[in-house]
Amino acid sequence: MAVIRVGIAEGGVVGHPDTISTLGLGSCVGVTLYDDRKRIGGMVHVMLPSTELARGEAFNKAKFADSAVPDLLGQMIRHGADQRRLKAKLAGGAQMFSYGGEDSLLKIGARNVDACKKALKSLGIPIVAEDTGGSWGRTIELCTETGMLEVRAIGRDKKQI
Repeated sequence: MAVIRVGIAEGGVVGHPDTISTLGLGSCVGVTLYDDRKRIGGMVHVMLPSTELARGEAFNKAKFADSAVPDLLGQMIRHGADQRRLKAKLAGGAQMFSYGGEDSLLKIGARNVDACKKALKSLGIPIVAEDTGGSWGRTIELCTETGMLEVRAIGRDKKQI
């Protein structure tokens, strides 16, 4: 059994018995997809909500919610997952720093969560659990045996969603 690490603005897909993990989700969002019949799991570490923020035409698809989620779906299908069975879980999207105003442009965590939800909805993939918001960072690990997503944060109880 291997633990595959996904870095910032990266994604990946694993099959049973491996797990997939990412560290340091602050305002970033970890999106996971899971096919319970094939026991295939995928994860992407999304940094920003929209490719409208990309510089140039050659950009990292895993960096932006609107390109990362469809790209992860494509990877899952190539690995044998069935889109009709996929379920999503989300974690992250924190407001890591306090700002003086209510400018929504500075609320990148909430914007990332909203963009990931919108992308999943457009693909017809239901979100079955999430641990988003707050003001703390998270580390997540998806178990391909069960589809359980473990969420760890310093100073908080470990969660399984």
